[in-house]
Amino acid sequence: MSTDTSVPHPRLSGFDASDSALFATLLREAPIGFALFDTDLRFQRANETMARLHGVTIADLEGKKPSEVLGDEIGELVETAVRKVVDEDRPVLDVDRQIGERHWAYSWFPVYADGELTGVVLVLVDVTDRVLAETSIRRKEERYRSLVEASSQVVWVTMPTGKVVDDAPEWRAITGQTHEEYASEGWLGAVHSEDRARVEEAWHACVSGDRIFEATYRIRTRAGGYRNYDVRAVPIRRDGEIVEWVGANTDVTGKREAEEMRGRLTEQLSAAALRTARLQQATSMLAEALTVNQVVAVITEVGRSAIGADRSAVALLDDDKVRLRTITPGGIPELPGPAREEIGVEDASVMSVAVRERRPFLAENPESLRGQIQAEEIDAFAQLTDERAWVGLPLLAAGRALGALRFSFTRPREITEEERVFLEALAGQCALAVERATLFEREHKTAEALQRSLLPDRLPQLPHMRLAARYQPATRHVQVGGDWYDAFPLQDDRMAIAIGDVMGKGVKAAAGMGRVRNALRALALNDPRPAAVLSGLDRLFSATEGLEQITTLAYAVIDPATGEGVISNAGHLPPLYIFPDRRPEVSTAEAGTPLGWPSQRHQTKFSVPPGNTVVFYSDGLVENRRRGLDAGLDEIVAIAADAPAEVLADPEILVDFLVDRMLAGYDHDDDVTVLALHVPPKTA
Repeated sequence: MSTDTSVPHPRLSGFDASDSALFATLLREAPIGFALFDTDLRFQRANETMARLHGVTIADLEGKKPSEVLGDEIGELVETAVRKVVDEDRPVLDVDRQIGERHWAYSWFPVYADGELTGVVLVLVDVTDRVLAETSIRRKEERYRSLVEASSQVVWVTMPTGKVVDDAPEWRAITGQTHEEYASEGWLGAVHSEDRARVEEAWHACVSGDRIFEATYRIRTRAGGYRNYDVRAVPIRRDGEIVEWVGANTDVTGKREAEEMRGRLTEQLSAAALRTARLQQATSMLAEALTVNQVVAVITEVGRSAIGADRSAVALLDDDKVRLRTITPGGIPELPGPAREEIGVEDASVMSVAVRERRPFLAENPESLRGQIQAEEIDAFAQLTDERAWVGLPLLAAGRALGALRFSFTRPREITEEERVFLEALAGQCALAVERATLFEREHKTAEALQRSLLPDRLPQLPHMRLAARYQPATRHVQVGGDWYDAFPLQDDRMAIAIGDVMGKGVKAAAGMGRVRNALRALALNDPRPAAVLSGLDRLFSATEGLEQITTLAYAVIDPATGEGVISNAGHLPPLYIFPDRRPEVSTAEAGTPLGWPSQRHQTKFSVPPGNTVVFYSDGLVENRRRGLDAGLDEIVAIAADAPAEVLADPEILVDFLVDRMLAGYDHDDDVTVLALHVPPKTA
């Protein structure tokens, strides 16, 4: 076995460390205590020294835990250390315990076999001589502490009352005090006027309170300058009475200057680390910013907090590349007069120069601004504005200018090279994010226009049945999805109702939704039975859509005159039935598989009697990042159950009621589609 916690050493040639005779001899003859524990904290082996020191026999120890045989205190100590070695896989060293008149050092080491920890070894070593030597040293240190404390560069002595009694030539050589000045005012006479009251009060308090005096202050030197000194004064006693005070002054000017320099460097490093962290934070936040306004909000906040700017602005080039249009609210305060929403690229302004020359523009004060942009407009602007320093950064993507980023300060401000590097990196991140967000918004507008064009402009108006629908795109993400609904009359005066969801976001999902909707209408006109329509859509999907495209659909056919209908479900959420005289419930009919999956389609009968309502919906209504599907279904049932009678009587009000209540308090991160079918009560 080995108790070595480092890389195992190679075995010595011709030497078997597991030789039982050698091991037995070591256990018996070694002047140390030894014990081996398994990972369950039980003794496996121990030598006579170990057992004798703790007043037990070897037989008493084997197979027992330390707490069972060594007594509460020592047993808990040993057991805790063994557990610590097992849990943390590292030694516990040199725990001192006194047994009788001797001191023993306890150390525990992990034992490995084939690379795995199999036990713990406890070794006890007699350290009495070492402890006695350390005690002797401590006594000597205490005996000569006063002498050690007083030994320094400049020493002075006072009476027990604190009054100077002996001359201090070394002190006077430093301070330039005469003998008379030192005799009258003492060392306090050379202390800086701003420090003297504080130091004098502390000195007299220590003298009267019999406490060691320690202070730091500035001393006026012979040359007229000031240097920093640390002072320490201790009372000297004889027969228990203070007979004098001995003080030692140490020049710490170099140390203090080094500390101040280190402090300044630390502040600079901290500021650089903070800016780096903020740049990383900006990168992370920009990854989630999907709109241009979200990008601008991140950039301006990070930039202002990182360099302490008082104002910030972002402007983007128009399509003709001749004007900068502000994105941040309030316009651009670049020229005389009120802030403008737009400025020309050729105008005399900070942002215009940055865009034209494709480089950072820095002006630490109004004089620098006038020197770099020599124009009457700049002179007028500098006189009217309260801004006193400016930074303009071009937003470049692949060498192409997208716009400019502007920071300003109400005080003169020099931008360091490190800050400049940070700001250029920030502008680069901003440009990439703006470009991505611009493309993202363009796709969103295209997809939303496509999706809304494929939804019904209006729902059919029926004498015995009322329909209402809502489509609400997600607010958390700008891309629209594949949610859709439809309602259209069939040739036999029945009504077809459909709601579906094409997995994914953007133009692809919206286009997929359009294909499903058009195919469904075509199939329904030929054979409107729900099972037949879904079977036809399955064949269409198998032929034209990939297996990775998941689309769910609920399709129903209902007779408006009777409220009787049939429905078939291809993996969509179950409809919600609302009754006037009992608690609402969701359908328990089998949902089936999404379109295109191997399935035998079935249809189920359902009924919407007068006064009843059936609600179809997409998963965005009941499921989100913080609410699971089962909880969402329970919640929509509870909300419908609490709806007032006037809400249940009007499907237009009902769909708004369900959407508002179900989305309250949650991030709206998916599209929401709701279609309600209500049969009014029959009038007498």
